[in-house]
Amino acid sequence: MAPSLSLLLICLLALYTPVTSKKECGRPSLGDGMDLEGLQRVYSPGDVVVLSCKQGYSPTSGSRTIICTASGQWTKSRLKCSTKSCSFPEALDHGDMEFVDIVYQSTINYTCHEGYTLQGASTIECLHDGQWSDPPPTCTPVTCGLPPIPKYGKIVYDSKFTGNMTVFGFGGTYECFPPLVLIGNERGSCSTNGDWTEPPECKLVTCSAPTDINNGYMNIHDKREYGFKETVRYGCNIDYVLDGPVEIECLQTGDWSIKPACRVPCKVDIKRGRILYNGRTFWIKDFEPNKISHGEVLSVYCMNKEKKCGYAVSTQCIDGNLKIPECFEEPSDKFNDDSLPSEIAQC
Repeated sequence: MAPSLSLLLICLLALYTPVTSKKECGRPSLGDGMDLEGLQRVYSPGDVVVLSCKQGYSPTSGSRTIICTASGQWTKSRLKCSTKSCSFPEALDHGDMEFVDIVYQSTINYTCHEGYTLQGASTIECLHDGQWSDPPPTCTPVTCGLPPIPKYGKIVYDSKFTGNMTVFGFGGTYECFPPLVLIGNERGSCSTNGDWTEPPECKLVTCSAPTDINNGYMNIHDKREYGFKETVRYGCNIDYVLDGPVEIECLQTGDWSIKPACRVPCKVDIKRGRILYNGRTFWIKDFEPNKISHGEVLSVYCMNKEKKCGYAVSTQCIDGNLKIPECFEEPSDKFNDDSLPSEIAQC
């Protein structure tokens, strides 16, 4: 090869090598909320890119420019983009709100309590400029007209008001003119559907003349009709126990409340042995009169034959019936007091 040609090739190679050693940069990686204009597939060394924050994000600090270096790497930028926030929402009177955050693109969902209507947007969104898409809604109470008044009756409102409109929850108490009786709801109020609750009726209520009870008496003797809430008292003859209320009342249904009963005393149906009554022991032959009242309790003595000891078993008088425990064994005519379950060592 001619010397001049070899020298030319060496010079061309020397010029080509530094140019081809430069590397191109790919698309720069962007942090959260970052953006740039004119995004390219590749960039040449020395290219400068200006970064910015996307809509809904705010720059915090640092240089916005990055440069493609000869090594194919981008210089580092200290730009930080933080999500914009909206103002913290105020509590909704008579309603609830649900939200997770108050930053850009976050939403708040609003609902109203029963008896209240939502006025405004039920959902608002935090926009890119840090403002909510809509003002917070309000919850306004359901309204009703004036309440229906029962014939021969009136309503006493809970508080004073003017006009012919009422709001949810507002109410009052119904009353009937004597001697009529209120049948139905004693109270009325403006309900969630915009209507008042069902009003009561005013009626004349009477109960038929009360009847006697067995083994007892009433405090009155005139056989007449009685008005609503009139009362009659009962009592029992001697040795009988009143079971139930002392007083009955004429109800708004025209019936009397439940009458009491006079419960029968009991006789202790054994001939021999000792009993325990009111903390004292008695031989049955000395238990005079042989009678305990309804509801009272006494004990008889039974024998534990394995351990050879005695024990007391209780039984209760129930309306003339006193059941003797099955374990009780009445001694024969010729019994030895010292061998009875009541007299030996107790278990």
